[in-house]
Amino acid sequence: MNNKIERINEPIEASFQLLEGDFANAGAASSAMKRVLMDLGVDEDIIRRAAIAAFEAEMNVIIHGVAGSLHYIITRDHILITVTDMGPGIPNIELAMQEGYSTAPDWVREMGWGAGMGLPNIKKNSDEFNIDTVIGEGTTLEIKILLNDRGERR
Repeated sequence: MNNKIERINEPIEASFQLLEGDFANAGAASSAMKRVLMDLGVDEDIIRRAAIAAFEAEMNVIIHGVAGSLHYIITRDHILITVTDMGPGIPNIELAMQEGYSTAPDWVREMGWGAGMGLPNIKKNSDEFNIDTVIGEGTTLEIKILLNDRGERR
């Protein structure tokens, strides 16, 4: 493990506001987190996994939510990314977790987004992944990526 990570005494955290349809700023939150991880000397594989998971979650809010936020906390042991949106909620999580399943509107697909890989990619790149959703209110994703022992990825 890199000495910069070992010297973290207080968690490093940041929050970003996300807005529906704000494709001009898509990826800004995940890119900022990636830069911090790079500055800390985190393993490239872990950085890649964290950036993919955060970006996919960020895009889900931009595509499906009215508004939301991405918050991350980096400790000596893990990265915890929490993404919350005020959106329609996910009616069928099991279906939404299937690769290729998408509820993105046609105009989003025409832009090259909404291929139905978001949630499966988030889970694949997480050590721990939880979804809490309420129809008509929104969804919260919790993504944990371990910095030390990578554990068993699901």
